[in-house]
Amino acid sequence: MLRFSRFLHPLPISLASSGLVAALATGLFSIPASAQGTHLWLQSQMEEFEKGTPEGVAIESDGHLRQTVGLTELVTTPSTFVWSIAADKAGRIFAATGTPASVLRLGTQKGEKPFTLFETKDLSVQALCFGPDGALYAATLPGGKVYKLNADATAKQDDSSANVVFDAAKFDEPAPSQGNTALATPGVKPHYIWDLSFDSAGRLYIATGDPGAIYRVDPAKPGAAPEAFFKSDEAHIRALAWDAKGNLIAGSDGSGLVYRIDPHGKGYVLFEAPRREVTAIAIGANGTIYAACVGDKTHNPLPPLPVQGVSAITITVVQPQSMQAANASASVPEGTDIYALTEGEAPRVFWSGKDDIVYALDARSDGLLALSGNRGRIFRIEDDGSYADIAHLQAQQGLTLTSAHGGDGLLIGTGNTGRVYELGATATHEYASDVLDAGAFARFGRVEIEPGSSAYEILTRTGNVEQPVRGWSDWQALADGSVASPPGRFLQWKAVLHNDGVLGSVGVNYLPVNSAPVVDELVVAPGARLNPQNLVNPSAQTVNIALPSSGQGNAITFDANTSSSPLQATKDRTAVTVRWAAHDDDGDDLIYSIYLRGDDETVWRLLKDKITDKAYSFDAALVPDGGYRIKVIASDAPSHTPADALTGEKISDRFVIDTTPPVISNFKAAGQPVTCAGLNCPKPFVVSFEAEDAESPMAHAEYSLDAGPWQYIDPVGQLSDSQREHYEFRISLPVEAGRISEHLITVRAYDRYDNVGVAKTVIPAQPQ
Repeated sequence: MLRFSRFLHPLPISLASSGLVAALATGLFSIPASAQGTHLWLQSQMEEFEKGTPEGVAIESDGHLRQTVGLTELVTTPSTFVWSIAADKAGRIFAATGTPASVLRLGTQKGEKPFTLFETKDLSVQALCFGPDGALYAATLPGGKVYKLNADATAKQDDSSANVVFDAAKFDEPAPSQGNTALATPGVKPHYIWDLSFDSAGRLYIATGDPGAIYRVDPAKPGAAPEAFFKSDEAHIRALAWDAKGNLIAGSDGSGLVYRIDPHGKGYVLFEAPRREVTAIAIGANGTIYAACVGDKTHNPLPPLPVQGVSAITITVVQPQSMQAANASASVPEGTDIYALTEGEAPRVFWSGKDDIVYALDARSDGLLALSGNRGRIFRIEDDGSYADIAHLQAQQGLTLTSAHGGDGLLIGTGNTGRVYELGATATHEYASDVLDAGAFARFGRVEIEPGSSAYEILTRTGNVEQPVRGWSDWQALADGSVASPPGRFLQWKAVLHNDGVLGSVGVNYLPVNSAPVVDELVVAPGARLNPQNLVNPSAQTVNIALPSSGQGNAITFDANTSSSPLQATKDRTAVTVRWAAHDDDGDDLIYSIYLRGDDETVWRLLKDKITDKAYSFDAALVPDGGYRIKVIASDAPSHTPADALTGEKISDRFVIDTTPPVISNFKAAGQPVTCAGLNCPKPFVVSFEAEDAESPMAHAEYSLDAGPWQYIDPVGQLSDSQREHYEFRISLPVEAGRISEHLITVRAYDRYDNVGVAKTVIPAQPQ
């Protein structure tokens, strides 16, 4: 809450969640279900209209816009908060501020600088009111003092010069009031003053907190000590109001109680709210008591504030909705419930606002006015439960409402920043909508208006940057009911209401200009085939085909048993697999065509047309060995007429199709001289051969002696990087009884695409 308190709860961050409902509702209309054809941007509900900016226009709960009063900014103060406002019989306006703490007398001329009537070293001037004697009374905190100020003074008053009529530091803790069972706490003095009010006899009542109590001072009796009028066992008495019978109505923080206190100080609890705190009270002409209730009774309060030698104080403020999501630890419930307490009837929920914390109420002939403390909204609530948002404050918090003296105007004080506004008659009745993002350059058509709307004018403007501050077209009236503004990506409409005009739902038809699809990435994997049936066997050798990222090359790996690949294909040297990624900014459905072109060819040859998958395999044996490139063309034809369809394409890097095995030649085994002198010394042989592939470099070779295990062979020079490689290795054959038996030598050579060429030779039996 936006106050100073040791017990008052922090902002309920879940308020932001209620905006999700409105966002989803708007999205159902502003984001088309299908990407093709004309779209309709429709605003028909209060939550949708709330995203716009009204000026002298009420946004009603039934989704209509009507003429209403307007806001006039009177002054922007040098302080962060305007906590209270009072007006004297002459119509002069006084503002109580915090950070810095002062009382300002506003100028009577437009642009006139406010006069600082009072300045204090305390943290805030929290409450302000005029007495029957014409003096201005100001309460400060956390010092807990009430000052009597000369409203006509021409010199600034301060803590030392102003007359103190109540000082909590010099006041003993009161005994319990008559009929009140609360026990006094010796040595504990109030530090918070939340509200001030005079009775018909001219006596001042002071609502305090920490502890919660009400004190009474009679300014007509100079020197008379303040007296304890009512003692509560609640933490704070937050708000005061008088009923027609002279009873004081008070709202508390702690248990959310509404008291009726008779002139003798005897209290009776009229209502215990399900919420923790009563932030404001107003009484209607028929005697109905309205109480704004917020907070969660289960929420732990802030730790106790030291009362001796305190130099700082915790300020718990209502955050703007843009900051609420960052504070995920708060656990208080959403919004405000306003209860109506009518004599002879059960208490009832008069209004609920899940997005708003209400700080001030004012019961008027045209409905109950409620000021939102976290969104800067003013609501007018009717007896039948309907309501309207009648003003948007250009500030983050609305804090106080006060009737202007001698008229129907209403004075409003705000926080972040500290401003004073007047709500009253205005000649301007305009509403500017939220901005439509068509997602692409668009043409705008007819504007559909709800039947029954009257006395209105619609204007539009368009642009190609999101914020309509520069580079947008000027406002233009509709032409025969259609948008006359030029095409663009963004559009905003404005309604001008005349002569009690009313406007219902507004829908704008638009057609995004088609944008071409984009093929983002393209990978070709020779030696792989898409065949999901083969993947049922967990031992099948598979190929993981991933699209490149961060500018790296094609990420193609072979693995005998993997399940983590984004796309798996069976390893097959007779196949080629193509994979790609594509998108369309309009969200159109896409189809793809795949083309192949070989080295030194000029014509792209169609492999497959009109496929919807983003991967395709074909037989490599269908084309001769050689170097090739793949082209993938994406088309948005399924979402457009043939004349309007667009395409985008991407060409792959060069790849090689090689299905022909290497050729082995010059395969021979030559005996070498025996180096030992024994009869049965092993006979050495040098085996050599050449392997050559027509398309790709050789990968490796192997040999087998007498059908034994295969043995790896490096080429001469060890580096295997040419299409023709020479291999040479030595073997020793056993000699028995001076003879060598017949032996079989088999070799096989692999190219880079796993094509294998095989050859054999026989070493005949021979003497050593």
